[in-house]
Parts: sequence; C-alpha cells; structure tokens
Amino acid sequence: MTKRMIIQIEELTKIYGKGDIEVRALDGVTLQIHENEFVAIMGPSGSGKSTLMNILGCLDRPTSGRYFLAEQDVSGLNKTQLAIIRNKRIGFIFQSYNLLASSSALENVMLPLLYNRNGSAGTTEQQHHKALAELEAVGLVDRAHHKPQELSGGQMQRVAIARALINNPDLILADEPTGNLDTHSGVEIMELLRSLHARGSTIVMVTHDINIGAYAQRVIHFRDGRIESDEKNGKFTAYPPAQEIPHESG
Repeated sequence: MTKRMIIQIEELTKIYGKGDIEVRALDGVTLQIHENEFVAIMGPSGSGKSTLMNILGCLDRPTSGRYFLAEQDVSGLNKTQLAIIRNKRIGFIFQSYNLLASSSALENVMLPLLYNRNGSAGTTEQQHHKALAELEAVGLVDRAHHKPQELSGGQMQRVAIARALINNPDLILADEPTGNLDTHSGVEIMELLRSLHARGSTIVMVTHDINIGAYAQRVIHFRDGRIESDEKNGKFTAYPPAQEIPHESG
C-alpha cells in the first residue's frame, strides 16, 4: 500500500540579498517525505536546514520552486492562507518551548484550538476535554494547571508536544527539540517522539546532534543549501504500536 505524500518539494530555491551579496540558502532542493516517516534534517550552520524548516512550516515562502504539503501546493499562498495551513496541518515543537508564561499547561495546549478559523474546534468544554486528553497522552495530565515556571524543562517540552498534537496535524516539525534539555530529559523526549511516530505521526526534526539524529529512521544531511546525503538509518528501531509513552521521572 502506497503511503500518502506529506512533503513534496521541487527545485526549491531561497535567495537572500541581491547582486554581490546574494546568498542561496536553498539551491534547487528536491525532496519527498511520505506519511509516517521520521526524518532528521542535519548539517552545519549555514547549510540551509533552518531555511528549509521555515518553508516546510509555512513560516516563509521560497524564491522559486514548489512545495506541496499533504498534496496541496502551498508555495504561492499569501500570509493569511499560510497561517490557516500552519494551524490546521502542522504541529510545531521548538527548542525554547514557546509557552505562554502566564497560562497553565492546559491553556497552552488549547491555544491552537482558539485560533481555529473554520469553527470546528468545538465548545470550550470540548476543547478543555481534548487538551486534557493530549496532556494525558504525554504523561502530564497531573500538571495540567501548572504554569511553565512550575515545570521542568522536560515537562515544558511535553506540554509543547501536546500542543503540537491538538489539531491532529499532517506533519510535526521539531526544531532542536532537546536543545535546552539535559541528557536524561532529552532521551525521554526522543523516546516520546519515537513512540508518537510508531502510532502514525509524520515527524521532521532539525538537529545538529548526531545522537539525537540517530532516533530517526531517515537522516538527510544538508551542506551549502543542497542535499549532501539522504540515507535510511540502518540502526533504527521503532516502538511496537502498543508501546506506552514513557513518563518523565522529574
């Protein structure tokens, strides 16, 4: 059975500046990622991986080329249209968590529902119930009413993951998801992402850490705005579908 194409980019180019100061952050990149793949994007600083992530996340548009997200051409959409796509189809996980300090874990997880523009987010009670379910899925329902400053780094990242999942996105984008965590918490977050992948999520992760990249089933290396290598991870082992998501100890 052929899996649905989640990401298809064709001859994607992103140019900053003009003339003598022109920089090709992406230089004719062509790439396909299918449903339920777990892909790590790696490369040195300036390789183009962050620019690619911004375009995949509909935070930026290419200079030329085409980008299809879940079979929809999004490369030419305007800012309002891109915002709708981001909310409905993409779940973001950031290195710095990007949680609202004055809001509880539950309120942070509910945020994407509040920005839903098609009226399908349900009543406040339904949103509350759904957010609690996502917190439970990441082992953090007992911290639902805690604010970020009352949580550890690993717990804050779990809240961010629950928020990323709330709209059942086609794609989860993780940008250095363990960058602010100690080794133990980082391992727990990666085990959680691997478990989510085993349950069907499509995950694209940017990382500079080869140990973190090793959790992915496919590793793509960028250099100078181009794909240098694209290989399956021969040591990749996924959770069986029934595997429980690990709970954080701290």
